[in-house]
Amino acid sequence: MVRINGEDIENIEGKSIARYLVEAGYDSRRVAVERNGAIVPKASYEEVIISEADTLEVVSFVGGG
Repeated sequence: MVRINGEDIENIEGKSIARYLVEAGYDSRRVAVERNGAIVPKASYEEVIISEADTLEVVSFVGGG
């Protein structure tokens, strides 16, 4: 099971971070992803595959003033 933003998520092991972001409705240009305590470079989102027992934090950037 994968933990994303503090919630256990099933059946996403084996997907790339990029695929997960699209399926979850995130705009990959406006998020930062941390995997097991390390920031994942945006250029690696297609290559990094989510594994069982991973912990991800997805942070969305919001503009404003």
